[in-house]
Amino acid sequence: MFDQLKIALQYMIPQHGLSRLVGWLAAARAGALTHAFIRVFIKRYKVEMSEAKEENPDAFASFNDFFTRELKDGLRPLADTDLVLPVDGTVSQLGPVSEGRIIQAKGHDYSAEALLGVPELAAPYQNGHFATIYLAPRDYHRIHMPIKGKLTDMIYVPGALFSVNPLTAEKVPGLFARNERVVTLWETEVGPMALVLVGATIVASIETVWAGTVTPPTGKGVRHWDYRHLKPVVLDKGEEMGRFKLGSTVVLLFGEQAVNFAEELAPGVTTRLGGAFATKAG
Repeated sequence: MFDQLKIALQYMIPQHGLSRLVGWLAAARAGALTHAFIRVFIKRYKVEMSEAKEENPDAFASFNDFFTRELKDGLRPLADTDLVLPVDGTVSQLGPVSEGRIIQAKGHDYSAEALLGVPELAAPYQNGHFATIYLAPRDYHRIHMPIKGKLTDMIYVPGALFSVNPLTAEKVPGLFARNERVVTLWETEVGPMALVLVGATIVASIETVWAGTVTPPTGKGVRHWDYRHLKPVVLDKGEEMGRFKLGSTVVLLFGEQAVNFAEELAPGVTTRLGGAFATKAG
């Protein structure tokens, strides 16, 4: 009953208004008040500050600065494999894309076309593979490249801002293709790759390293940037590509017979940036 109430409330609250208010508060530089809230957050979510380049909570001018904190140099070495994990988090689901359908949770799936926002761009992934990784509040919230890639497209897709925690993924149909998101498409050594940054309740901002803040502001329509006709963006394996200001989820798509995921990866497994993710198929 309590779980049903939590889901029902998400349908009722002003998701975007609440998220933008939290974003404004998270960007505020309120001195002792900001530092006190950061300390409460660290204690509540058991954030491991010993991994941060700056360990002192009072050194952060805003909550956003704390939340997008850097890790210590060398803390996440890259595994000797074709593709490395792009984030710290927990595997939600991974496996084959079957006729364009992606598993969200038991009893729920959604289409690659809906996820990417521009249906014709989903063709390479119709029978490929996917991985969904959830970033909890305590996790490092910068996203890195799993493999060297050249950006071809970036798409902003408007949508809702449901929570993306495991409970909501089990209860809200089409969650990841329903929420606001930023889609990035890449040319890589294993073929086309989609790396999708999914927004969520109180996620105040999604940024990329080449475009800065993509959202907010929000919009009512899909926005599409074709980087084949813009300044080239090429990022190496392990290089930062974006970040969340407050936590969310990433979804990765690969083409047919492109990759084999590391055997140890399965739903519920903790991921660490730079760890073994996949090898090139064949």
